[in-house]
Amino acid sequence: MKDSTKVILFPNTKKQLEEEGLHALKKKKYKEALEKLNCLIEYHEGSHEIYIGKLMCLMELGNYKEAERLSEELLANKDAHYYHYFHIYLTILFQTSQYQHLLNLLEIEFEHNMIPDMLEEPFRQMYEMSKNMKMGMDEDNATGFIEEVKEAVIGKDYLKQWNLIEQLRRIHADPKEDIIQLLENQQVHPVIKTALLEWFREAGIEKSVHIHKFDTKMMVQPSNLNQISKENSYIVIMRELENRTGDNPTLLHLLQQLLYRYFYVTYPFIPAENDTVSIAEAVYALGNDYLQMDIKLEDLDSSAQSWAESIKICNSLYLSIIEE
Repeated sequence: MKDSTKVILFPNTKKQLEEEGLHALKKKKYKEALEKLNCLIEYHEGSHEIYIGKLMCLMELGNYKEAERLSEELLANKDAHYYHYFHIYLTILFQTSQYQHLLNLLEIEFEHNMIPDMLEEPFRQMYEMSKNMKMGMDEDNATGFIEEVKEAVIGKDYLKQWNLIEQLRRIHADPKEDIIQLLENQQVHPVIKTALLEWFREAGIEKSVHIHKFDTKMMVQPSNLNQISKENSYIVIMRELENRTGDNPTLLHLLQQLLYRYFYVTYPFIPAENDTVSIAEAVYALGNDYLQMDIKLEDLDSSAQSWAESIKICNSLYLSIIEE
C-alpha cells in the first residue's frame, strides 16, 4: 500500500484529477466524482472547492452519516469558509430530520449575530421550516407515545412508562385528559405519577387535577407546583445536611441523593416544616449507615427512625424505575 503522506502529486496530475472530479460532479456522475476528489484529499490536495464537491457527492449518494461527520470536521477548523460548510451542515440536518439540533445551532448563531448578510434570510427560513417540521413530527410521535403509555400501564411495564413520559416531556406534548387521569389510578407507580406531574407542570396545566398516592389524595394545579429543589422543606433540610457534613463531599452527595429520591417519590406531598429536623436526622443517619460510619440508626428517636424507614422505601422505589 502506498503511503500518501510521503507522495506528492505532480501539478499536472493534481490539475487533471481536479478537473475530472469537478466535471464528473457537474455531469451528476457522483460516484466517479467522489473517487477523483477522494484521491486528491488522500494526497492532502483538498481545497475548499474539493471538500464542498465531496460533501455534495456524499449527499447525492445518500451517505449522510459520512457527510455529517466530514462537515463537523471542517467546521471545527473555523476557517474562512466556515459559513459555507455550516450551510451545508444545516442542509444535512434538515434532510435527516434532525430538527432540534438544527434549531439549537441556529439559535446560537442568531444570538452571536455573526451570520453573513447574504445567509441571514436563508437561515431564518430554514429555522422556521425546521420548527414547523419538528412540531408536526412531535405531534405524530406524541400520539404514538401516548398510546404506548396506556399499553404500558395495562402491562405494568413501569420502566417503559417512565421512558415514554420523558420523551413526551422532551417534545413538549400536550397532556390529554385520559393521561391526566392516570394520577388517580392506584395501579400507577408513584414514581410514574411524579414524572407525569413534572410533565404537566412544564406543559402549564392550569386546571386542578386529582392525585392519589400512598392512600392519600389531594387536588393540585400543576402549573403552580414548585420544582422539588425549590420546595422550602427540601431547602431547609439540605442546608442542615450541608452544615453537618463539613468537608465530606462523598457523604453530602449521598445525602442529597437520598433526600431528593424521597421527595421525588412522595411529590407533591411535601413534609411539613416541623418535620424537617427529624427528616434531616434520618437522612444523615442513613447516609452514615450506608457508608459504614459511626452513627447507628438504632440511636435515633422514634420519629427519626420512622422517617428513616420511609426514606429507605422511597429510595428503593425510585431506583426500581430510574437508573443513576
